Amino acid sequence: MEGVMMRNADVYGLAVRRPDGSIVAIRRPWRTFFSHPFFKLPVIRGFPVLVDTLYNGVGALNKSAELAEADESQKVTNLQLVASMIIAVIMAVGLFVLAPHFLSLLMFFLHIGGNVEGFSFHIWDGFFKACIFFGYLWLISLMPDIRRVLCYHGAEHKTIHAFEQAQCISQTSTRRQSRFHPRCGTTFLLFVIALSILLHAVLVPPLLALIAPDGEIVKHSLGIAIKILLIVPISAFSYELIRYAAKLRNSAAKHVFQAPGLFLQRLTTKEPDESQIAVALVSLAVALDECDRKLVETEAYTLED
Repeated sequence: MEGVMMRNADVYGLAVRRPDGSIVAIRRPWRTFFSHPFFKLPVIRGFPVLVDTLYNGVGALNKSAELAEADESQKVTNLQLVASMIIAVIMAVGLFVLAPHFLSLLMFFLHIGGNVEGFSFHIWDGFFKACIFFGYLWLISLMPDIRRVLCYHGAEHKTIHAFEQAQCISQTSTRRQSRFHPRCGTTFLLFVIALSILLHAVLVPPLLALIAPDGEIVKHSLGIAIKILLIVPISAFSYELIRYAAKLRNSAAKHVFQAPGLFLQRLTTKEPDESQIAVALVSLAVALDECDRKLVETEAYTLED
């Protein structure tokens, strides 16, 4: 809320613009639930990264609201943080698993689609999932408060571009950068949606045929359960695709991998103003080590404990 979070290895910086115009920032350790080397292995690491990012992201979001209000009574407890994560997960499952499934079931009742063990059911499921995903992003982008969040998202990308391309990062060098960045989490979400559509259509029908449950309610319940369980491998493979695309040199394959995510960022980012860029620069400076922090020109800000 009125801020930007930047991660740098095992720490992150969070900067927020308060209503009085001042900028306040914090530097915090990046918390992980998966410190064992096993969870760093290729393919395995994708889902742990998703969980850690969700936890730290929700925590930073709540902290930004607290900092913006400058009110200790708004301090977020660990219980509230966990509750926020649970609510976020429930909403995501409801929107992108349950809603498409029941809409596909409606197509079956209307005799324009098959049942859950059929391929056409999951084609409808994928269609509705994509419509909900793009429609959701479009609708929230129309909300004034969310548009400001999207402007800060654009400021974050511009700042990262400036950091990657220049030795001295200033308001001027940041302003002229693109608001689109190939390693944005938006691309990860798009890969998750695309892979879920493909894998649900390919895997759910044969798995249901193998289990051969009796009763329509049991059959659909198992279908939904399989889709939820598939979130783990889908997120893992999506993460590996993002890393693979980042390593590609300038080539047709690289553009193919990056183009959908960059296009989607037209919805998930907006052009920031000068004050929003200034907040992103503070966030970057706070996230960097002390020696690198000197490379970033920032507005005056307060660094809180």
